[in-house]
Amino acid sequence: MVELNMDELSLPRILEQARKIHQAASDSSVDQDTVKKGCELLRKCEEMIGKLGLFSLNETKEDISTANLKYILVPYYLGELTEKISEEDRIEILKLSQAKLKEFFSFCEAMELVPKEELESFVEATGKTFADKRAQKIARFKRQKAAESKLLEIRERKERRGRSTRASALSTPVESGEEDFDDDDGEEEREAWLTTISLALCKAFDLLEMLKREEEMLLSVRERQSKEGNNELAQSILDERAEKAEAWHRDAATRSRFTKPAIPITCATFAQDVIEGRATVSQAHEHKHQPMLFGPSSLVSKNPTSERERIAAKVFQPHYRLPTMSIEEAGLKEMEIMNKWQEDTKKFIEEANTSWHTDNRLQKPGEDEDDEDDDAAQDKARAWDDWKDDNPRGAGNKKLTPCG
Repeated sequence: MVELNMDELSLPRILEQARKIHQAASDSSVDQDTVKKGCELLRKCEEMIGKLGLFSLNETKEDISTANLKYILVPYYLGELTEKISEEDRIEILKLSQAKLKEFFSFCEAMELVPKEELESFVEATGKTFADKRAQKIARFKRQKAAESKLLEIRERKERRGRSTRASALSTPVESGEEDFDDDDGEEEREAWLTTISLALCKAFDLLEMLKREEEMLLSVRERQSKEGNNELAQSILDERAEKAEAWHRDAATRSRFTKPAIPITCATFAQDVIEGRATVSQAHEHKHQPMLFGPSSLVSKNPTSERERIAAKVFQPHYRLPTMSIEEAGLKEMEIMNKWQEDTKKFIEEANTSWHTDNRLQKPGEDEDDEDDDAAQDKARAWDDWKDDNPRGAGNKKLTPCG
């Protein structure tokens, strides 16, 4: 951007340069020097507006000329650009931005440009419920969309009028000294600026709420840090912990290349023993189910040697049948059955897709005999049909009927 001396520029030119910077910052990210340059231009606009006395608190929007309506947006532009400045003291930036937005609200309220529902919500901001805030946001969103669509319609109407004007100028020659002016341009421009101010109000209310929440969060963080104190010591402790964690991960990555991974534990009972310290992972374990004995403890705790001890150990058995395998053994057994079933199914599918099964099906022995049986059955069925035709149903039983 070409460096310009602001003292040599007029107020409309300065505002135009500031609006271009604001539009670029809103559409995409720009460098901080450009943002600060835009803020400087807008402050110069405020200074010149104050010196020229363009506005008065005794006026309303009807008293303001169309050419001066765009200068109402200067505090709004300055508040948005100030929020985009990156400095170490973020809270101070937020306060400056909120001050400019509130100044914009106050002036629009004096000019009777703020909607009535926004004024009521701005006054009663503390005692509102969640449903009221949601309804307010929905109404504000609808007003914003209506303003955007109206601006788009005005822009399209202006472009159509320009095209028709150029076409008529080419088709009809204009004599010297004669000019054609559109009286509707003034009303259309006024409507466009008023709609732009309404759109800016919707965006400014949303931005102000966001800045308030950010300021509250930053203040709470600053208060918590002030209570903790000695931030440098806390940071050094965190750095030391991070270094220890990184060293442990490096050592673990080095050890993993020479260590053999442990076999996963699939038995719930053995896993519980490992957790409670009764066994170690390195111990060998087989999924063997030991049947429960409910006899005398003197015999249950040791292996019975004689038939008498074995019978005595089985005293007081439960009335239901005891399990013959553990849950882990049953799961492994079902896994083996499922693997075998999958292998068989895969083999059957491969056999079904081979040419031997689909194209070259061999004739089974006894197919000729089946054809002969089919002919005999067909002859028998035909003979039976002929007999039923000669002997209708109920023939020879007339004496058994009541009227026979």
